[in-house]
Amino acid sequence: MQNVVDSRDAQQGVKIDWELRVSKCQHFAHDGPYKDILNLSNSVTDEDFDIDSLASYLHLTPEQVRKMVDRERLPGRRVSGEWRFSRAEIHHWFEQRIGLSDNSELIEVERVLDNQQQPSTAVELDLAQVFSPDRICIPLIARTKNSVIDRICEFSAESGVLWLPREMAEAIRNREELHPTALENGVALLHPRRPQPAYFGEPFLSLGITSNGIPFGGPRGCLTDIFFLIASPDESFHLRILARLSRLIQINGFLDELRRAGEPGSVWRLITDADRAI
Repeated sequence: MQNVVDSRDAQQGVKIDWELRVSKCQHFAHDGPYKDILNLSNSVTDEDFDIDSLASYLHLTPEQVRKMVDRERLPGRRVSGEWRFSRAEIHHWFEQRIGLSDNSELIEVERVLDNQQQPSTAVELDLAQVFSPDRICIPLIARTKNSVIDRICEFSAESGVLWLPREMAEAIRNREELHPTALENGVALLHPRRPQPAYFGEPFLSLGITSNGIPFGGPRGCLTDIFFLIASPDESFHLRILARLSRLIQINGFLDELRRAGEPGSVWRLITDADRAI
């Protein structure tokens, strides 16, 4: 695939190639399941980026952003002749990039997300702060996609971290209708389309593992048996957790060990040890 970040950009210190695998992202950004939420309005809101503010947000140069816009590789619209980019649409675009990235790209994604934190409140991501053995359900008793979503939300409520399980389940179903979160490796990363801080008191991560694989909309009909539920009060923290989990599940042999672990304490140690090692 063509690498559009040339050597001049590299000399300027641009470490991440934001257009790597971008032809795959075009499906999601323009022709795929997100097309009905793009270009919804020609109005400008406080949530919109312009070229310069989006370049700052993505830690790119304005020229790089213009190149991506010219190639229709960023979701945006013209308002009075100027490009505008919805924060929600950029969030969805960023989310899809995470799902298509390899480990080296995910490291750079995490770097960019870390740099977006305010210095006064910046914290290093540690999954142990949002994840505990009592948020792990083995086995998760479910046989259908809907029952998986309902059960992991009910379980999260039973563990005390989720206040509104029915509303969360519905929000997750709406997200899954846009595009399934199931991956080819048997993992699904469940989350609402937008943060829902009214549904819970603090960010958390839950995990359910079913005894057998379940049809969950994965690529080429693959079955899913490992279900993470990500609950974050804001988009930035959500993307940081999503990127970290994406790195973990790419570790050679990690998912096999997860499936063999068998009980919540062992699973929790496996995940948190791997998290602190990367």
